[in-house]
Amino acid sequence: MPTYQQFPLPDAGEGLTEADIVTWHVAVGDAVEVNQTIVEIETAKSLVDLPSPWTGVVTRILVEEGATVEVGTPIIEVDTDPGGAAPASPTGAGSGDAAPGAGHGGPRAQHPHPSRSSEEPGGADEVGAAREERTTAPAGGAPADEGSGAVLVGYGVADGGSRRRSRTAAAPGGGAARPAGPATSSTPMDPAPTPPAPTPPAAGTREAPATTTATDTAVRRHALAKPPVRKLARDLGVDLDGVHATGPGGIVTREDVLAHSARAEARTLATYPGDDQPWLASGSVTPDARQTRVPVRSVRKRTAEAMVSSAFTAPHVTVFHTVDVTRTMKLVERLRGDREFADVRVTPLLIAAKALLLAVDRHPEVNASWDDAAQEIVYKHYVNLGIAAATPRGLVVPNIKDAHRLDLLGLARGLGELTATARAGRTSPGDMSDGTITITNVGVFGIDTGTPILNPGEAAILAFGAIRQQPWVHKGKVKPRHVTQLALSFDHRLVDGELGARVLADVAAVLADPAQALVWG
Repeated sequence: MPTYQQFPLPDAGEGLTEADIVTWHVAVGDAVEVNQTIVEIETAKSLVDLPSPWTGVVTRILVEEGATVEVGTPIIEVDTDPGGAAPASPTGAGSGDAAPGAGHGGPRAQHPHPSRSSEEPGGADEVGAAREERTTAPAGGAPADEGSGAVLVGYGVADGGSRRRSRTAAAPGGGAARPAGPATSSTPMDPAPTPPAPTPPAAGTREAPATTTATDTAVRRHALAKPPVRKLARDLGVDLDGVHATGPGGIVTREDVLAHSARAEARTLATYPGDDQPWLASGSVTPDARQTRVPVRSVRKRTAEAMVSSAFTAPHVTVFHTVDVTRTMKLVERLRGDREFADVRVTPLLIAAKALLLAVDRHPEVNASWDDAAQEIVYKHYVNLGIAAATPRGLVVPNIKDAHRLDLLGLARGLGELTATARAGRTSPGDMSDGTITITNVGVFGIDTGTPILNPGEAAILAFGAIRQQPWVHKGKVKPRHVTQLALSFDHRLVDGELGARVLADVAAVLADPAQALVWG
């Protein structure tokens, strides 16, 4: 006997209460196995693949793609015993006068799916055709056809090879041709139905205009319009043949041209949904096409909540420093040619990350958080270095666990793995938790610097600006040097101005002369 199991949305980690259905990897009628990926969901922190907990056949997809679902809500139904025989119909075989749902010698479908009734448009004709065209299902109930998830009440589930034949031959009078052979119903064939007489409109109501058919469109190749209207259309660049005419006799009026021009002008926008704007893909365009409204969900929702909480909870202070990083750029070039660094990507961000770790080692009180509930300052004796990463899903801040234990090569590998995982949308919730201090590399976008907002639960964040060649006084002479700007934002409840300035000065000192790291390391 079929056994239906519904899979509720699980908690993907850290007590998240909801998730979005991104992509279904299975469809109704597909066979699934245990641990086979069936759906991809998006939580407030990452993309997660959910495996099937059972082996069986998919009978229902309960939640559509793009929907937001609370944890515990059933999202898919699987028949874990698709080969089991369905119970016999209690009413047995019936004739054409049998009550709806009575079978014709076949097993009755025991399935919770709604099926099409004879009261729906076309329902009676389809049921009658199914009675004549359907072959008897073999005992044991084979899986349903992949192309259809609905089941006709009283006819069981069709086997995979008994698709309904298309009715290609037309019967006299416009009706569908009946298949040859003895009829399976005792009801004689009905004559072709006579179209009902048109019902006159009720008093006080306006009759709906007749719909233009394809034949009418082909015959009327040019719109009817008076000369002034044609001149207006030329001036506005409007093709009269594409204007919906509302005038008497199908004449295009001045108002029709102006309305058509206004609709076309509304689509000449600064931005419009397209393949190059994936951030608009999940939104709905307003009727005038001038706006796209996108629900706030997942990463964007989480980021907004975190930034608002941080900005209005922690008193932010930012200090700035402009530094000559010419020696850092020379070190980067040497490392790129080193065989030990051949399999990793070496950038100035790597040296900046190492400089920040050294500064934290010299000033460990900056590596702290404020516990408002307990009214305590929590000083952390480890460094989980966060790297703010821009992804198509929004800003995420994964962190390198125990970054203070890594040498320069290990730090380079950690940065490479972190950024690749973030851009692929595969950062796990654990990778974004328990960060202690963060770097945001705004220089990759050509920005000199900024005033970054703290990642919640951290005391400081470093903004690393763009590196540019500029005139710089070096050894008493003006020379072109590589220069960048640094900015350090910190929580003034935890970090005083002096401490913040010393941390930033240490970072700048290492970037100005990487050999200083040997002294402090």
